[in-house]
Amino acid sequence: MSTPIDPRRIVASGYDKIALRFQEWGANLRIEERDRYIQVLLDHATRGMPLLDLGCGNGLPFTKQLAERYRVTAVDISPVQAKLAARNVPRAQVICGDMSNMHFPPESFDAISAFYSLIHLPREELGDFLGRMTRWLRPNGLFVGCFIAHDMPGDIDDWLGAPMYWSGYDSQRNRELLRAAGLTIHSAVEEHADEDGQDVVFLWVIAERTAV
Repeated sequence: MSTPIDPRRIVASGYDKIALRFQEWGANLRIEERDRYIQVLLDHATRGMPLLDLGCGNGLPFTKQLAERYRVTAVDISPVQAKLAARNVPRAQVICGDMSNMHFPPESFDAISAFYSLIHLPREELGDFLGRMTRWLRPNGLFVGCFIAHDMPGDIDDWLGAPMYWSGYDSQRNRELLRAAGLTIHSAVEEHADEDGQDVVFLWVIAERTAV
C-alpha cells in the first residue's frame, strides 16, 4: 500500500532543504511586482498596527520591511526558514507552524500578507482557510496576497533541488472564494514574469474585510 501524500511535510522539508538556494534564486526575481504590493501594505500602516505575515520565509526583505511599521506576527511551516526569520527580523514574533492550523482571536490584525504561500495550500482547503483568515482581520482590515492563476488540483515537482507541492484554482474561482470569505476585492491582477525561461503567472489581490 502506497503512503498517502502529505503536502505539508513536502513543503516544510522542501523549504528546509533549499533555504539558502531559495534566497539566492529569488533575490532578482519579480522584484518590481513584490515591491509594488509591499508598498500597498506600507501605505496602509500606522506605526504599531498588528499585521500577520503568512509564509514569511527567511524574513528578507519583506517581513523586515513590514516590521519597520507594523507589529508583525510571522508564520512559516519550515523550521529552517522560521529560525532564519527570527534571526533576520528580531522585531517580529515568528511562529514555526502550518498557517492553516493557526488559531488567532477574531479581529486580531489590521492587515494580513500572504506572498507566495497560499499556492502551497491544498486547494480543497482554500475556501475554509480564507474564511477563517478574514475573521482574523478587523473590519476594513487589508489583505494583500497572491494565488495560482490556473487550475492545478495538486502537483509535486522537483524545484531548486527538492520536491515541492503546489495547488490552486483559476483566477475566477479565486475571486469567488475571496468574496465568499467576506472580502471586498479592490484589485485582482494577473502578474506575469519569466522564471527560469517559463512564463509564471500569479493572481495578486488587494482586498478589504467588509465592514460589519
